[in-house]
Amino acid sequence: MATCPALLVAAPASGQGKTTVVAALARLHTRQGRRVRVFKCGPDFLDPQVHEMASGAPCENIDFRMCGEADAHWRLARAAENADLILVEGVMGLHDGEPSAAALARRLGLPVLLVLDASAMAGSFGAVAWGLKHFREDEGGGAPITAVLANRIGSEYHAQLCRDTLPADIAWYGALPRDADAAMPERHLGLLPAAEIADLAQRIDRMADALATTPAAALPPAVEFAVASAPTLEPLLAGQTIAVARDAAFCFHYPANLECLRDLGATLAFFSPLADARLPECNAVWLPGGYPELHGPALAANTGMAAALGAHVAAGKPLLAECGGMMACFDSLHTTDGANHAGFGLLPGSSHMQKKLAGLGMVAVELPEGRIAGHTFHYSRSETPLPPLCHATRPDGRESEAVYRQRRLTATYMHFYFPSNPQATVALFQPCVRCGMPGSTAQ
Repeated sequence: MATCPALLVAAPASGQGKTTVVAALARLHTRQGRRVRVFKCGPDFLDPQVHEMASGAPCENIDFRMCGEADAHWRLARAAENADLILVEGVMGLHDGEPSAAALARRLGLPVLLVLDASAMAGSFGAVAWGLKHFREDEGGGAPITAVLANRIGSEYHAQLCRDTLPADIAWYGALPRDADAAMPERHLGLLPAAEIADLAQRIDRMADALATTPAAALPPAVEFAVASAPTLEPLLAGQTIAVARDAAFCFHYPANLECLRDLGATLAFFSPLADARLPECNAVWLPGGYPELHGPALAANTGMAAALGAHVAAGKPLLAECGGMMACFDSLHTTDGANHAGFGLLPGSSHMQKKLAGLGMVAVELPEGRIAGHTFHYSRSETPLPPLCHATRPDGRESEAVYRQRRLTATYMHFYFPSNPQATVALFQPCVRCGMPGSTAQ
């Protein structure tokens, strides 16, 4: 049994300031010399980038549907062996989703720190906290809320009004002021990537300073984490090099995916489709999601990279293109302002950005290589004459994203979670092709 102080930070709804509070707590305790490990509930690429900067350590994802409950238990137990504090950021509202952050907290044994945007309340503050703690408690629900932190407070007097409303079984953890200069900037997929926020460290430090004299500066009580071993992976990709795109246009990587590939024996060689004219020496390529639509001119101008990727696919080598990676593989990419940029030309067709959400949610897909879980979240639609190899499905069984395959190029809007099926991941990236695999022959 490993023990470590831990909190799951949740809120009544999105937009209450969870990410800011978690980042501020991580920085505050890191500055005090503590080893902080942060986790994010749900399939999020952007909040974890902020938390990695704040804590100095990779931020992993926890989600029972995409990652599995066993995956969450062993990752938390591993962190507890060496960390001085574990912080888990919830997703959406405390009781939203299935399983909700409240259910995750109960099943993982994590106390909840509730973040409440108090900017438009005072006397109702305690009532909201009490209601969220006891909601459906008689049905086996409820939430293990042990403390609350008031966000966007207008004054010391406002903070005191909120504090005075709390019931005896919910502790006051302090307050953060209204501070537009510390807010995290956003775009259509959520927060800006951490690398694009020039003053991110200063914003986080500003909020950490505000928490330094509050009860949040002290460690919460320790939580017991049952010892759980990581799955043992055979090094089936030993001797193989996978070129992984990583730059401002392709920045959506789960840390667990990178770790999974390394544990399978692969060597990872990072490259920039924006800046590099050639691929590294490699046996396979991974183009993850990101924002190719924001870098259309630069991608179109990099004809050397397009040629290198084309030669890679023509040679029958594996290439996985997810979401933004797939968008860049089509002949053209169209943005909402009417611009039209050349893509890499690896797949016939085009991608079109739109202001309306086009795909969101947990999905899984039965590939010839095996079943892989993941999620989808995008604002574009793609048009291609290629027939889909198969379709991902939602948890309710409804058909979701198409998966296309041409030679060894696999392309889809879905983001794969490799640890959900390491064997299928191996088959996707292995240079050899199994005889008779649908869509694997040269076209």
